[in-house]
Amino acid sequence: MARAIVFDLFGVIASTQTPEDIRAIERTAGVEPGPFWEAYWALRKPYDAGQPAGEYWAAVADRLGARFTDTTVRALVEADMKSWTNVDAVMVGLVAELAARGRTLGLLSNIVADLVPIFEARHGDWLGHFTTLAYSCELGVAKPDRRAYELVAERLGVAPRECLFIDDNETNVLAARELGMRAEVFRAPDQVRALVDD
Repeated sequence: MARAIVFDLFGVIASTQTPEDIRAIERTAGVEPGPFWEAYWALRKPYDAGQPAGEYWAAVADRLGARFTDTTVRALVEADMKSWTNVDAVMVGLVAELAARGRTLGLLSNIVADLVPIFEARHGDWLGHFTTLAYSCELGVAKPDRRAYELVAERLGVAPRECLFIDDNETNVLAARELGMRAEVFRAPDQVRALVDD
């Protein structure tokens, strides 16, 4: 049995962006959606690792050959942050259930600094079930960087091989396995229950 269970946040406990969220961001950006999302994701890793929002959005604009005004950047940040604040109630319930059973829980999330206080203010109740909240923007590294996994294990006081890691991204799962973690791609809450009880 794993001594610690480490969860990814987005795509596992928190929801990914809804179609409505995506359209709102596109309207705010005012550029072609295809190139916009390519730039949004291609340049995201430094932002996840602590890059200031203004620098990130300037890089996105530069990649697009566009210019975002300060007002547009503020609106983009607001729309972007809002798009990442919803959660899966079933998974939130599972986190509470595991905590009540005395399991040691860790969170390892690629998340931008601007979102952390917003997300914690909205979801601080169930986030309190985690022994450690390891955010990429504070760690200075983002998954699948090996150091991110090492740091969360260190904070939990366990060896990587003593962790069960759940993430919706296969690349992140494979990186965790390379370090010795038992890691699985997230499919459903029942899958997680089975993995925890195995």
